[in-house]
Amino acid sequence: MAKLKTGRHTSGIKAWRKSERLASRNRGVKTRIHDAAREFGVLVAKKDIESAQKLLPRVYALLDKAAKTGTLHWKAAARKKSRLALRIKSIAGGPVTK
Repeated sequence: MAKLKTGRHTSGIKAWRKSERLASRNRGVKTRIHDAAREFGVLVAKKDIESAQKLLPRVYALLDKAAKTGTLHWKAAARKKSRLALRIKSIAGGPVTK
């Protein structure tokens, strides 16, 4: 990495570096959430309720951690958790209310 030139935009360069680091971290978190949710969706499509119920707490934990650190808005995380619960409820045979 080249040495920073001192001047008016030094703080801007540092802020850009920081935003790149945070974006990279957030991208990894969101990818893990997406992959776990997709795996959950596959289990729901196969109607494998036991495996889906075992995976659900792991997906919930990923969403909660992302909301806690600010990667995801807490209402977005709650909405995603609600939709996952609705999907498992629909194959479990319970009444689905929206």
